[in-house]
Amino acid sequence: MRFAIATLGCKVNQYDSAMIQARLEAAGLRRCDFDQPADVYVINTCTVTNRADTESLKLARRARRLNPSARVIMTGCLAQATPEKLAAAPEVDQIVGLARMEDLVRAATWTDTPRVMVADLRKTKAALDIRAVVPEGQTRAFLKLQEGCDQFCSFCIVPFSRGASRSVPPRQVLEALDTLHERGFKEVILSGVHLGGYGKDLSPPITLARLLEMIAERCRIARVRLSSIDPEELSDEIIDLVADAENFCPHFHLPLQSGDDEILQRMRRRYRREDFRRRVDRILDRIPNAAIGTDLIVGFPGETARHFARYFTFIERLPLAYFHVFPYSVRAGTTAAKFGNRVSADEITRRAARLRELGESRRREFLRRFIGTRLRVLIEETREPQTQQLRGYSRNYIKVLVAGPDLLKNNEIDVEATATDSMALAGRIVQSSAATACASRS
Repeated sequence: MRFAIATLGCKVNQYDSAMIQARLEAAGLRRCDFDQPADVYVINTCTVTNRADTESLKLARRARRLNPSARVIMTGCLAQATPEKLAAAPEVDQIVGLARMEDLVRAATWTDTPRVMVADLRKTKAALDIRAVVPEGQTRAFLKLQEGCDQFCSFCIVPFSRGASRSVPPRQVLEALDTLHERGFKEVILSGVHLGGYGKDLSPPITLARLLEMIAERCRIARVRLSSIDPEELSDEIIDLVADAENFCPHFHLPLQSGDDEILQRMRRRYRREDFRRRVDRILDRIPNAAIGTDLIVGFPGETARHFARYFTFIERLPLAYFHVFPYSVRAGTTAAKFGNRVSADEITRRAARLRELGESRRREFLRRFIGTRLRVLIEETREPQTQQLRGYSRNYIKVLVAGPDLLKNNEIDVEATATDSMALAGRIVQSSAATACASRS
């Protein structure tokens, strides 16, 4: 049997889709592209906006056209949050909520199962599967330590779609990291829906900082990277740990969402912009070459021209390496969906364009700082499509392109950066132990 997966939404969904693929392949199914005829189509949905809901249903109709006799399965956040919406769609055969992998495998193998299999994740503490996943073509493994969220920001549906915060016990995390090391991985990304909330639900409770201390002491993987963490949960203790531990990468992603305090309050965020600035200053004081990125929402209800001017000026003065800009879009079921004073679509587009232009400028400035310096780069499994150069990422999350043999893949090598190449650095290999070993084997 052949199966195809379509994934909408965030990196957590991409992680989940990789997990689904592994489980279906283990069950004897063979993956094909989504635009090919398949026996089973799995659509891993997103529900962060109403538009995402529409895209999910479009994919279901497309799957039905590709093979009218196939089984079309909807999973992910939309399936979890509003299964009744999908149940009303004739092109959908089954709806499987989050944290129900066994049910999804049974549905995909045409076992007789109920049409709708969804539980209330705010009441049910579903166990997490801590298997690592590796996106195609990459050498970095993703390890999800935490699921769900208890923050209830006014624009976000995640606490309802992914349920209450729940964490993987430290012992299981350390065992998973040992397994990844034995499998030859050089980098792992510690991820979660609300990573800063890690451990509060465990008995006894544990902080993220304490888990990271254990990892620093025991993990044999050369590079450990943190995924997104809210600014108020990035403690001095964590910053100092990243600064002092050799295996933690100097890279922080702190979602700001808005650069105006009134809008932050309407968003129900738990910090103010000066708190964010102090976190950035603290990081760069301890780790001057760290990369700091953020997420920004523009056009939130009530964001006037005056709010946006303050917002833009604040971002303009921050020493950020990069940022992702998201135009606000209504999500039914959130508090913000009921807010008035909506910003027009044209104005949202204009503001987003200004911020993205600033972001591209900031990224180039960050790259230029490292021309003429030596970077430790982990080479990935695939080459750059246009130039066929090797590609990889430095510890501080700079994409680097370099000429070299395939034997360098999944090795960390020294590269001297010589020029910028679009949104990457170009460089030359500096003779290192890994490069020397590979050269001798060739």
